[in-house]
Amino acid sequence: MVRSQPFSSQLDASPQLGKSLASSSAGTRLSSFVLSEQVVCELRRSLLSWYASQGRDLPWRQIRDPYAIWISEVMLQQTQVKTVIPYYERWLARFPTVKELAAADQQTVLKLWEGLGYYARARNLHQAAQQVVAAHGGNFPRDLAGAIALKGIGRTTAGGILSAAFNQPVAILDGNVKRVLARLTALPAPPNKALNHLWAVSEQVLDLQQPRDFNQAIMDLGATLCTRHNPACLLCPWQPHCAAYNQNAVSDFPMTESRPPVPHKRIGVAVITDNQGNILIDRRKQEGLLGGLWEFPGGKIEPDETVEECVKREIKEELDIEIEVGDRLVTIEHAYTHFKVTLNVFNCKHLSGDPQPLESDEVKWVTLEEIDQYPFPKANSQIIEAIKEQAKKLK
Repeated sequence: MVRSQPFSSQLDASPQLGKSLASSSAGTRLSSFVLSEQVVCELRRSLLSWYASQGRDLPWRQIRDPYAIWISEVMLQQTQVKTVIPYYERWLARFPTVKELAAADQQTVLKLWEGLGYYARARNLHQAAQQVVAAHGGNFPRDLAGAIALKGIGRTTAGGILSAAFNQPVAILDGNVKRVLARLTALPAPPNKALNHLWAVSEQVLDLQQPRDFNQAIMDLGATLCTRHNPACLLCPWQPHCAAYNQNAVSDFPMTESRPPVPHKRIGVAVITDNQGNILIDRRKQEGLLGGLWEFPGGKIEPDETVEECVKREIKEELDIEIEVGDRLVTIEHAYTHFKVTLNVFNCKHLSGDPQPLESDEVKWVTLEEIDQYPFPKANSQIIEAIKEQAKKLK
């Protein structure tokens, strides 16, 4: 079979061309390049034609409300569509307008987000909604600078919202698009080392007349055909122009960066009860991965101590109370994006002292019946289930 010309040979001749596609180490800038008008037109035409018949039917594509589109864009960050859809529908039922989101308290917002992960997204959404109400009268800004000024909105999210809601010609560069463009150009560097190059390509191929459909289409291309593993190249509308395909090297792109081993943290956790059977929980400070969520207190096990010693020490340091460490309740293994944790959870009895939020925003005694009202990290929800199972056995 004779394949079409490699993508690199279809670019406009330029002294910079060799540099733009030459091998590049970390920190080396890839020079910008210009696609020929003929290639750009063909890329746009073929992608939009494919999208018209193969594009996914998603709830946020049936509307033009920038607020609802904004919610979908943020939820879809690092999260699959099938996971997002039920959260998206529950969110809009609870907070149908930006003003209602802005007026809500953070705990209600986090509880609705519970289980979706990356909780900074929910905190940022809440703060950005308050910005939109205070500074823009409840109307999402229609310019890129105004959108990016909102908490938690970067260039890609802003482009997704502005193109989908207002059909503005603003490029995007999410994970799916990075992968598609890295293969299209056989990018000789890991995508995160060549972001300027990829942004330039994304802007060059964007259909200025149909940016809404084009941005949705290129995301769909990456999500459904140009996948990380086992891409369906024979079905891809961009196959004739794909440099990685023409080099028979699709699996080599995008290039990856070497990563250090994933850290594994061993944590001692206390489920502390008082004489009335109330359970002590604390609310994490606002910063960090799980900021603003409630949890069972505890901390990292030091090399020279047992888990029981860790639990007792951490509770004294965090809450300034004395406890009696009892039997092990449950052990939970949980993986986050950049690290893994083992939660060693113990039943504990409060002995003395008034709990103080020395390393948290708030502490509270709650009943088992009340505990589901509070937003917890996903791993902690398993602790709650173990407490409930234990309570059933004791009845």
